[in-house]
Amino acid sequence: MSRALDGQVAIVTGAGRGIGRAIAEALAREGAAVVLAARTRQQLAEVAAAVKSGGGRALAVPTDVTLDAAVDALVEQTVAELGRVDLLVTAAGVASFGPVAGSKPADWDAMLAVNLRAVMVTCRAVLPIMLHQRRGTILNVASVAAQRFIPGSAAYAATKAGVVVWSRVLREEVRAEGVRVGVIVPGAVDTSLWDTIPGGPDRSRMLRPEEVARAALLMASMPADASLEEITLLPSAGIL
Repeated sequence: MSRALDGQVAIVTGAGRGIGRAIAEALAREGAAVVLAARTRQQLAEVAAAVKSGGGRALAVPTDVTLDAAVDALVEQTVAELGRVDLLVTAAGVASFGPVAGSKPADWDAMLAVNLRAVMVTCRAVLPIMLHQRRGTILNVASVAAQRFIPGSAAYAATKAGVVVWSRVLREEVRAEGVRVGVIVPGAVDTSLWDTIPGGPDRSRMLRPEEVARAALLMASMPADASLEEITLLPSAGIL
């Protein structure tokens, strides 16, 4: 029986854990060969093993997405070994929270580098291949913090709002070339991101990574003549 993504090749950043891992595993179950990108080799090895044990195909490529050359090498290796890139999911992300008055500009640098600039660089890196193919889907993971104004999240929210606007503009630039650009806007998701943030929201009320993965899979598996451009995904108990 054919699956929705049979024959497709997907790159997933942040694939070592959390949302990225859940999305990579969901795409693999639907037939995609998944290229797993993250900084931690051990985590990537574990995800690759899980994908392969389920009968899927996985290629682990340790990558620091804040380094432009590493992103280019990720895409080049994908094409060299798998021949194409049909899908990109940018799920790598970091977060820190606190009032602006009590923060320092250096506190924002990692979020700007990973959450925004790396997304921009990774999208740009896959575009030549997708435009040549006249086919491809880019899915960027943002946050409801880009839409709802939560005190203490100003810098984080700014990076995620940047991802939303970047995705909207890029979508219009490449729409006529057969490339789709979507953005997922989830509320708080129960991942290890919260491990280092004391006094955060009740994690039992958060979304699960697998729920975000279902939204990503829906967007990725739309027929070629349709585009699901934005999904806001919230836990039923509230925005979190």
